[in-house]
Amino acid sequence: MKKTLILTSALVAVGAAASAQEVNVVSWGGAYTVSQVEAYHKPFTQLTGIKVNSIDADNPATPLKAQVEAGNVSIDLADVELSDAIRLCDEGLLEEIDPAILPPAPDGTPATEDFVDGAIQDCAVASIVWGTVIAYDKTKFPGTPPSTLADFFDLEKYPGKRGLLKAAKRSMEMALLADGVPNDQIYEVLGTDEGVARALAKLDTIKDSVVWWEAGAQPPQLLADGEVVMTNGYNGRFFNAIAAEGKPFEIIWDGQYMDYDLWVIPKGAPNLEAAKQFLAFSTDTQRLADQAKYISYGPARKSSAPLVGLYQDGVTEMGPHMPTSPENLENVIWTNPTFWADHDVELNERFNAWLAG
Repeated sequence: MKKTLILTSALVAVGAAASAQEVNVVSWGGAYTVSQVEAYHKPFTQLTGIKVNSIDADNPATPLKAQVEAGNVSIDLADVELSDAIRLCDEGLLEEIDPAILPPAPDGTPATEDFVDGAIQDCAVASIVWGTVIAYDKTKFPGTPPSTLADFFDLEKYPGKRGLLKAAKRSMEMALLADGVPNDQIYEVLGTDEGVARALAKLDTIKDSVVWWEAGAQPPQLLADGEVVMTNGYNGRFFNAIAAEGKPFEIIWDGQYMDYDLWVIPKGAPNLEAAKQFLAFSTDTQRLADQAKYISYGPARKSSAPLVGLYQDGVTEMGPHMPTSPENLENVIWTNPTFWADHDVELNERFNAWLAG
């Protein structure tokens, strides 16, 4: 607690001097960015006087890479997926982050021991654990509803359009798991030409019924508009549609794809010191727990979990809706960020050629 107070005092001390400062933070938009604004941005500005400018992108890694390579950087922080964080760091496009700037847990446990495995990287610090899951419109299946990943690919038993991410990542792993590849062998199989062909063959079985999506806000909207009866998408987006908007959706956790989102700072960030302050503040124990009031993503710190309580409606317990809830982890695909850092370009070329075929 003492160390946390020291950090808070330090932030307050710079507040007056930083009042004219600002940080430009790029994230994914929609309900997710709202959760960040409420849990991170507003209290950070209140504490330090530093203005946070929130900018949306379909994938924040894309404008970050373009800006650094062009030598014209306006982004101070970006929220990216783990494989992108590793790849951008390897390419020398990110600032290295000293874990010493991260506050300890309230009981004094160092940040390096408090974050879940893999959450602290050389150039990135995770805030959330999230899942890509399947959701369906309950009104479209009044009898026996779908309940497994295999059901997503069963057009005979569950007819109707499917929504699917327009990318190799997540789509190909889902296909292999649905085709019977064990969870712990997915990347071994996907690393072979035969495995890629097997994934695409499984996707072929539903290709003519797929509506492809690219931005995280699209899957709940596709369901709500009746354009699809079932779609994959981010668990927090579906939760928001159910809890905040009253949509008749149900989540299928079977076969969920688990990943991290992390803060990164681009090389040449115009407000580097303020960016580091924001990163440290927004990944402390309380802030990560606070975010869970607004969206059902799991905090990346162990000490945050006991502080996760009710949704902003004051009624809904958030625990069961977290991708990290034990009952939701029975058949999970854990991302292999190194695999995707190495193979993302190659497999997306294969995937796009298949799409065009």
